[in-house]
Amino acid sequence: MRKTKIAITLDEQFIEDIDRLVSEHVFQNRSQAIQEAVEEKLKRLKRTRLAKECAKLDIPFEKAMAEEGLTEDLNQWPEY
Repeated sequence: MRKTKIAITLDEQFIEDIDRLVSEHVFQNRSQAIQEAVEEKLKRLKRTRLAKECAKLDIPFEKAMAEEGLTEDLNQWPEY
């Protein structure tokens, strides 16, 4: 994946926390720590959005649509 350098401003406490994690070898450097944090947050937001969209579904309607025509087709299938 192609990377682009950006500049960000963080509270000093965040920087101290990141530097501590780097010194403890949790992350190789500040960039890796911030990249992983952003990646995790974006994934969480996508999951939250998916959950919200799924909550809008009408379960009985979706089930009926999925099963539509199954009873007719099952009678035509050979028995195993």
